[in-house]
Amino acid sequence: MCHVIVTCRSMLWTLLSIVAAFSELIAFMSTDWLVGFPRTPDAVFSPQGATAAGEAYRPTLGIYGRCIRLPHLRRGVLCGPYAVHFGEIASGFWQATSIFLAAGILLLSAVAFISVFTMCFQSIMKKSIFNVCGLLQAIAGLFLILGLMLYPAGWGSDKVQGYCGPDASPYQLGLCSMGWAFYTALGGTVLTFICAVFSAQAEIATSSDKVQEEIEEGKSLICLL
Repeated sequence: MCHVIVTCRSMLWTLLSIVAAFSELIAFMSTDWLVGFPRTPDAVFSPQGATAAGEAYRPTLGIYGRCIRLPHLRRGVLCGPYAVHFGEIASGFWQATSIFLAAGILLLSAVAFISVFTMCFQSIMKKSIFNVCGLLQAIAGLFLILGLMLYPAGWGSDKVQGYCGPDASPYQLGLCSMGWAFYTALGGTVLTFICAVFSAQAEIATSSDKVQEEIEEGKSLICLL
């Protein structure tokens, strides 16, 4: 018989696991890892004459994408991948960052998917599903840390110097500033380790004496604070 067990701690762990996975995915896909130095688009020349250069803006650069402003575009900002193939990513360090972040996100996504079903299934192959997921989250967190540590090592690439000036070098930003995507990835990494630790509390909550008493009474839906 399938018992649906819902507790505050297990639901909180599920919610945080989903948030951690989404935050890392959104950060990885974003172009706002680095914010370049202010610049002004060049003047546009047309048969009607030259138009004045646009107002200053700051382009952004992600791991594999970028946002720039082109004066001849009506919408102004053009965002998209600058790297069509994996080998075109700005530096080898960023390629390694992509691999580690992608591995971490894959594990977090799997855990987020599984966490939705922990209300009905609390074990897998005679192992606590919460403990297994917590272990996967810890491994994902290590991948994410490695990716974030390698990311600044790629700041010396030609691509980054085009956005941050010639003074940009490994672990030196030059004229750039960090964008929200980096901080989102960092926060998601911290949340990942919190989820890994909190999974033990979710396991305790769903296997407590109160839960066992409810099961012995024949209840199939068990909701506890």
